[in-house]
Formats: sequence, structure tokens, C-alpha cells
Amino acid sequence: MSKKSDRQYPLAKSYTDRHGRLRWRVRRKGVSIELGPDYGTEDFVRRYAEAVARLNAPREAGKARVKPGTMRALAVERYKSPEFRACTAGTQHNAKLILEPFLKKHGHKLAADMRPQDVRKVLAEKADTPAAANNLRKQLRQLMNHAIAIGWRSDNPVLAVKPYKTKPGGYHTWAEHEIDLFYEAHAEGTLPHLAMTLMLWTGAAKVDAVALGWQNIKGDRIEYRRRKTAGQGGDLISIRIMPALAAAISHCSPDALTFLETKDGRSRSPNGLGNLMRRWCDAAALPECSAHGLRKAIARRLAEAGSSAKEIASVTGHKTLAEVQRYTDAADREHLADQAFDKLSERTIPQQKVVNLSKNLGEPSAMLLKGNKK
Repeated sequence: MSKKSDRQYPLAKSYTDRHGRLRWRVRRKGVSIELGPDYGTEDFVRRYAEAVARLNAPREAGKARVKPGTMRALAVERYKSPEFRACTAGTQHNAKLILEPFLKKHGHKLAADMRPQDVRKVLAEKADTPAAANNLRKQLRQLMNHAIAIGWRSDNPVLAVKPYKTKPGGYHTWAEHEIDLFYEAHAEGTLPHLAMTLMLWTGAAKVDAVALGWQNIKGDRIEYRRRKTAGQGGDLISIRIMPALAAAISHCSPDALTFLETKDGRSRSPNGLGNLMRRWCDAAALPECSAHGLRKAIARRLAEAGSSAKEIASVTGHKTLAEVQRYTDAADREHLADQAFDKLSERTIPQQKVVNLSKNLGEPSAMLLKGNKK
């Protein structure tokens, strides 16, 4: 089998050992680091992150030669800190991805000189994308907190700058008619149909969905740990495979490394999946829908079915009930209100005379309060 890599783990190469088993490793400049046979698992991700850190150690030493006290030097110090290294590989990657454009432009400036007005000016450049501005603010806040921890500053100027207001509710939650429209546009057996069904019936985020494969199937269940919380002791998510999901993955090759792999057998990247979902949603005339909204959709479905917050969290993998609440705010309130009244019995409320509402509401005089008649 030819060696393979992907954009998510670009240094990982596959090979077949002397027992005919597919394994993975990182090799560069005479250094070979084994990653094991279980591609995409929590242990694989941990080994890969350690391998990359080991290979980049000389490069990090070179970065330390930047001018002391600068924002770039501060970032290097933070990346080496135990707190940052304890984060998952995905969290570390996203942090660097957000900070790097800022460091290219401002990395030469002294960390001690940053003022609240400087932070406002930097964030104002992203005013058209408030969520992106807030993501940068979060990284700068953590960077300045680290400056305080290592004695470079005594205050955090980012705290004086409020985050931008974003659209209430965050990502749009898919409604049932939108789910139907997507399936009408993308037939069973196609990649869009598979991706949609996989995320809808597991609640998996993009970063988790692209890593799911036959190795996650345990009998009649699909099991995985969220990469976002894996480093913080995230619980194992074990979900019964529903018929719709079983039908969708039945079209996948038994030799596939992941269900959503590319045509040449590579694991698909989370960003790549997100971009494809954008195109697939546009093709189905669903401009407000996105991959992330599917996590909210399954939470909505579960809430409407009467599931408790703990039951929903066991599917979505959220650590706190407050997080679950954010996802279930879009539950069908009319449906829930009807359920609430269905629980009332005639014995729990006083008997009252039933009036002809349609007749009274149709007469303007009936809607005037006493003392306000003209």
C-alpha cells in the first residue's frame, strides 16, 4: 500500500509491517517515530502531537532567539508552557492559526507596551467578522495572562476591551424541513448524504466526524471521544446506531480508514468538510445552514422528544448542562408548550366556563376594556 498523509496529520505516513498490518509513523531527517495502528484515535492524536513537537524542537529554539520581550517572544514562551502543552493538538493548532496573522504584523512590538487602545485598534480590523474578532481577543487575553504569569506585565489590557456583539444563538439550528430539503438535493449513497447523516445522527463536530470510521463501530454502537475535551478527561460517547446511520455507512468500503475519506484514501480535514458542507447547503438552497448547526439539530430533536439535559449531554458530549441549554434553546417551543399542557389534568385546575373565543375575538367591542369604550 502506498504511503498516505492528509492535511490534518500531514507528517503521518502509513506502511505495512511484517505481519501485514497497516501502521503509521512520522519520519523526517533520519528520525522515525511510531504512531501505532489506530489512525485518528485519542492515542494516535497524542503521539502525533508529541512527534511534531519533537521534530520541531530545534525550530522552537531558533524562535527563542527573537528579540526578548516582544509579542513573538511571548507567544513562544506560552507555546512552551505546561498549560498550553496540556491542551489538545486541535486546540493548540487553532490558537496558533488565530495568532499567527497578528504576530506577523505586530510580533516585533514589546508586550509591555500593549495598551487597551492598541487592542481595540487590532480588533477593529475584524469588525466585519465579530466572531473572528472575539476569537482573536480570546487568544490575546490568554497571551497577556501568560505575560503576567512570567512577570512581563502586571495587568491585562485586553480585559478593558469588551467583545463584539454577535448574532444571538450562534450557528443556525437546522429545522426539520431544512433537513428534508438537504436530503431531497443529495441522494443516499452520495458523500453529501453520508456526511449529513453521520453528523446528524451522532452529533459529532467536524473535527470528530472526519476521524470516525469502522474502528469506532462496537457492535450496534458507535463510540468516540471528542477531541475538544479529550485532554480534559472527556467522557466516552457511545451512541446506538440508528437505521438511517446504518444505511448511510453501509455504502462505505470495509477497507476505508474513515467514513468521509477522500477519493484517494486520505482522511478529510475538518475545514475541508466545512467548506464542502457550505457548497452542499447552497446547492440545496439552505444559505443559513452549516455543519455545526447539525449538533444543535440533534440536541433540538432530543429536547423535543422529552430527553433530559443529562441524556442530551451523553449524546453531544458537553461537559456542563449550561452548554446543553445553549444547544436546546431552539427546541420547538410550541411543541413543548403543548406537552406541558398535556400533563395538566382537569383536577389540577379550577373548572371554568368555556366561552366562544372565535365569536368574541371577531367582535371589536369585545376587545375593549371596561372604561375604555369610545
